[in-house]
Amino acid sequence: MEAAEQMTIHKSPLEELHRGAGAAMREQDGWALPSAYGEVSAEYEVVREGGAGLIDLSARGRVEVSGAEAVQFLNGLVSNDVKTLADGAWMSAAFPNPQGRLIASARVMRRGDSYLFDTEAVTHASLFKTLERFTLAGDFRVADRTSETAQLSIQGARAPQVVEAALGREAASVERGRVFTSGWSDASLSIIRATQTGEDGFELFVDAGRAAPLWEALTAAGARPVGQDALEILRIEAGLPRYGVDMDETNVVTEAPLDDAVSYTKGCYVGQEIIARIHWRGHVAKKLTGLVFSDGREVEREAKIRAADGKEIGRITSSAFSPRLGRTIALAYVKYDFLAPGTRARVAACDAAREATVTELPFIRGSWPGAAETPEPGP
Repeated sequence: MEAAEQMTIHKSPLEELHRGAGAAMREQDGWALPSAYGEVSAEYEVVREGGAGLIDLSARGRVEVSGAEAVQFLNGLVSNDVKTLADGAWMSAAFPNPQGRLIASARVMRRGDSYLFDTEAVTHASLFKTLERFTLAGDFRVADRTSETAQLSIQGARAPQVVEAALGREAASVERGRVFTSGWSDASLSIIRATQTGEDGFELFVDAGRAAPLWEALTAAGARPVGQDALEILRIEAGLPRYGVDMDETNVVTEAPLDDAVSYTKGCYVGQEIIARIHWRGHVAKKLTGLVFSDGREVEREAKIRAADGKEIGRITSSAFSPRLGRTIALAYVKYDFLAPGTRARVAACDAAREATVTELPFIRGSWPGAAETPEPGP
């Protein structure tokens, strides 16, 4: 029975729409997901070149927490200060283990007296298990809402216009850090402003049964479907890590770029002592950063990074060819002494060592509110 359950492939409420649009499907994290609807380059460009891309993120886990003691329990489990979260607001949070290492990262949205956690598909089960074990300790209730809901993302400079055309001006005007909630087509709809790509964007949470009409309304308003292949390039350019690829339970929370998920004033929580000690020391031993190569050849995941003197200083976690920069880029863990932008490095490859330059993240700063100009890539 366990083996059969492990082999189950989950399907999005939008599965039929994806297939009807000609999407090539693939399995990822136990879900059947659209890899592309045609040309990956066209899907990339609609997001990065001033349009609006529509992405099905229903595979992400959505877990609701409620109860009179919810805040008390949550504040002991996550790295951010849930007690400061106002109704109709959201924040980033990390779930550390007792050694300060990352179990899951999530967004937490407060909607009245309940808290909705949005996490990656690969950390859905571990986050749910971490929360559920406290349900017998007090007035603390946990419900898995993943199968009951769908999650859509609109990314790109025209995302606000698309949201306004489909859902109204108030929905398109939601501020960063806030949650807009309304009824839509006899369904509950929540919207936050968040980026998956470095471009302006919105995440929409809706009842699973109304996901297809919402998708169709957004495409009618000008959004173009974007698959996982283009999203992977976009998220690497934006310097956004993926759990199980760029971060996992071997990483201290602050080694990944999750600084906005940590409060250093809230008091005790699981793993707090380790995280605080590293913070007050001044820096972590290594951190996720960017590498830019001089050409567009592929680079292998887990390839070793060496300094000019041959000393091993890090490893590659994910890479992609950046159409905007015209060269290969990579996310990588690099030791603290070699994190300065412009540091030259060599990456082991099958044919020969590749020259690379350390750079700050993100590689691309797009239309996300407050984003600066994209820096020039290293040589």
